[in-house]
Amino acid sequence: MSRNQHRNDTYGKIDFRGGAAEGVAPPIPAATVVLLRDGDDGPEVLMLRKNSKITFGGMWVFPGGKIDPDDYPTEHEFEAAARTAAAREALEEASISVNPDEFVWFSHWTPPPGPQKRFATWFFAAHARGAHDVSIDDGEIKDHAWIRPGDALARHGAGEIDIVPPTWVTLYHLSRYRPTTVVLEHFRDNEPKVYSTRVAKTEDGMRVAMWHGDAGYDTWDADVTGERHRLVMAKDGFVFENTVETY
Repeated sequence: MSRNQHRNDTYGKIDFRGGAAEGVAPPIPAATVVLLRDGDDGPEVLMLRKNSKITFGGMWVFPGGKIDPDDYPTEHEFEAAARTAAAREALEEASISVNPDEFVWFSHWTPPPGPQKRFATWFFAAHARGAHDVSIDDGEIKDHAWIRPGDALARHGAGEIDIVPPTWVTLYHLSRYRPTTVVLEHFRDNEPKVYSTRVAKTEDGMRVAMWHGDAGYDTWDADVTGERHRLVMAKDGFVFENTVETY
């Protein structure tokens, strides 16, 4: 890891600008679900801490994982398979049963090209109604918490918890709305966001994740002036810059 690289910058260090196929790991289809409930001070999300010895080890994540072949009702029903996978993972990882038909699809994330394991992930949101008793296996999942999105971001900024960039950006958007019904209405009223990530360095060595609309996105140039849709992954904390949308 370089001296300017944040410890939660999980995008690798090799530059595969342009996405040349040689050496680039194929994306692995995956799905996750943001489970929401209303606490006394606003919406809370369920977050799980991964075992440090597995993929995304030590990170706080939403319930989720790979889409299995059995999740597909037919060969090309990708969204249906993603919904099934996210619901299955919520049950396996947290013992919470949710109806995938009630999920709201709000984003899809693809990591930048590179040799690292790459999960192309569907993000859904759902209201966790009724009992919220969470049971983890203390194997793959080591801890859990219902937490307000803004509090999770603050703890990350203080270096208390580890969060990957897609989770961080999701928490940022979640933190702007309340209660849970408004969060879900907002997602229903907007087209799902597709994040095909590109990572570049600024002239001073700062690594930046960019998405469509950023002035530097097409040319992989983090220093070009203009619109911003990016996450600056500074060593002392993430900074989200977005001038292209209000969402």
